[in-house]
Amino acid sequence: MARAIVELIDNDDERKGLSHARGTCRRWLMDYGPDPSVEEWSRILERSWSEIRQVLLDESEEGKRLRQNSPFAGVLSPRQRWDIYRRFRDESHAA
Repeated sequence: MARAIVELIDNDDERKGLSHARGTCRRWLMDYGPDPSVEEWSRILERSWSEIRQVLLDESEEGKRLRQNSPFAGVLSPRQRWDIYRRFRDESHAA
């Protein structure tokens, strides 16, 4: 999922996915109040795209932890997400 989000943002000169994620963090903080994971993402989203991109693609436990509460939800369309789920399922069954 993260790779698809990175690819989408990489190919968008306006980086709308970043704006979406920043707006999601603001909305979560307004709707639910202070939350350490949302505040952490808010700080990450102040960085350059290349740094944010590294966080999204980080394969470490830290990267996995961060992606559990990703503000990038909604960047991919439902169809894009289902295509990824289908490919993952097909690859899992082929192995």
